[in-house]
Amino acid sequence: MGKQQDVGGPDSHSGSDTTTGDSADARLALAQDPATPQMTLFDLASDPSAVVRKAVAARADAPAQALRPLARDHDRQVREAVARNPSASVGNLLRLVKDADRWVRWAVAGNPACDESVRRVMSEASDKELRGLLAETRELEPELAARLTEDVSPEVRERLATHTHDPDVIIALMADRTARVRKGVARNPRTTAEQRSALAQDPVVDVRAALVRSVELAEADLERLVNDRSVQVRLAMATSEFIPPHIRQALGRDPDGMVADAARDSRPASGSSPVIRAPRIGHRRSGTGPDRPDGAAR
Repeated sequence: MGKQQDVGGPDSHSGSDTTTGDSADARLALAQDPATPQMTLFDLASDPSAVVRKAVAARADAPAQALRPLARDHDRQVREAVARNPSASVGNLLRLVKDADRWVRWAVAGNPACDESVRRVMSEASDKELRGLLAETRELEPELAARLTEDVSPEVRERLATHTHDPDVIIALMADRTARVRKGVARNPRTTAEQRSALAQDPVVDVRAALVRSVELAEADLERLVNDRSVQVRLAMATSEFIPPHIRQALGRDPDGMVADAARDSRPASGSSPVIRAPRIGHRRSGTGPDRPDGAAR
């Protein structure tokens, strides 16, 4: 994969601006005011202050003529605001999904205005994280999902396996030779009882442990797993919210003291908690930059 790039001016992460004073504050207030006329927003789109331009770029009611130049703005935060704007045109999104800055590209992935043409570009991108964000998209065209089942990155296939709603994709990834991909399938609540039974017999411990932590299993599978040869699997069962009380009681008599203690001390929350997280759209924390510990290319 090519090295991810961050491009933009020195104020790209800090939000600082060379234009200061009351006039800049007044123009920012005007850019944020819902009552500001469209023609005024168009003028503010070329404001010398990046903060003002970003405020215009973030407005869902900004005129298309204003967003078009902002999608080419030299400041990355301005372009990122356009990339997140649900009123951005498909043409702007197609430009921004190829942006040299990774945060801009990743912002496009969460934009509800994305259509199949944008998602197709994402599926062909060299940016692994961008393809991973695509893999987590719920409404993913079968053709693109099928392409991602053969993605060169196990991480992308794992994220697809965890989030897909497509039965054919689940079947394909069940047979993936990489354990982390099957682990993703094991976390997917849309698997069938037959598929869960097969995963309960997966030779890789991490797959079986992920399964018992994530979904409800048939009694026959539970009876097999309660005597699993792996302490890791039995410990995962002992603390899982999806394990019924009689199985937890059996684990309270486990020969491994850590498993037995965990089963006796476990107090699962009432009801089932969500297992699948929302897609990671790449929001940056304030004050972070390309040298942040978790900001490296994935």
